[in-house]
Amino acid sequence: MAVAARAGFAARGLIYVLVGLIALEIAVGRDGGGRQADRGGALEELAGKPFGAAALTTVGAALAGMALWRLSEAVFGAAGPNGAKPSKRAAAAGRCVFYVFACSSVLSYAAGDRGSGSGSSDRRTDDVTAMALRWPGGPWLVGVAGAAVVVTGLVISIRALRRKFRQTLRTGAMSPRTRRTTDLLGVSGGVARGVVFAGAGVFAVTAAVRHRPGEAKGMDDTLRAFRDLPAGPSVLAVIALGLAAFGVFSWCCARWRIL
Repeated sequence: MAVAARAGFAARGLIYVLVGLIALEIAVGRDGGGRQADRGGALEELAGKPFGAAALTTVGAALAGMALWRLSEAVFGAAGPNGAKPSKRAAAAGRCVFYVFACSSVLSYAAGDRGSGSGSSDRRTDDVTAMALRWPGGPWLVGVAGAAVVVTGLVISIRALRRKFRQTLRTGAMSPRTRRTTDLLGVSGGVARGVVFAGAGVFAVTAAVRHRPGEAKGMDDTLRAFRDLPAGPSVLAVIALGLAAFGVFSWCCARWRIL
């Protein structure tokens, strides 16, 4: 199980590094080379490399390992003194579901389903929001979900700033320089990730208030919205570097995570 989890962290890191690099290209005016700054864009980038199909299959299998590890945490409890708490188990179950979908999209893309590719996060967000807004009480549901995503983003950023990630790493096995580097990557990466979550949540609330599904944005559209702010290209560049830093931090997790 430990091997599966570490492979999953490595795969997650690769996806975030690629997303960060694409977002950085968008920030400097290259528009990401036509790719979207989301998981689909990262898959498209991988597919264009030599042995791309093999790389995609490997990433998909690694994400399946991550899902399996999260399932084990939900069933048996996570490592640490509070790992068996109901809230921890529930969070692990939610992450398991997320990684099942992530694994499925990667393997589908590897099998030739380009509908799982670039821009898919934005299309799914529009489709799901439009469907939810048609339900009775739909705007309230979308608004509450958006607010929950905003809160989640803020929590992610605050926990990163407080270096809560240290509790899950074998910091004693690191050299002082490695600890400082890991702290820098964890803080900058976690804050950037939280900002993107919060931004997406704000757009979902806006879609609910205005009853316009198109106002909700996936990861790529959310990042591009930062570019359109005053001093936006610089803001997006900082966020892009933060997302890439989170990818490298994930590689640190693959090495030093307590499992």
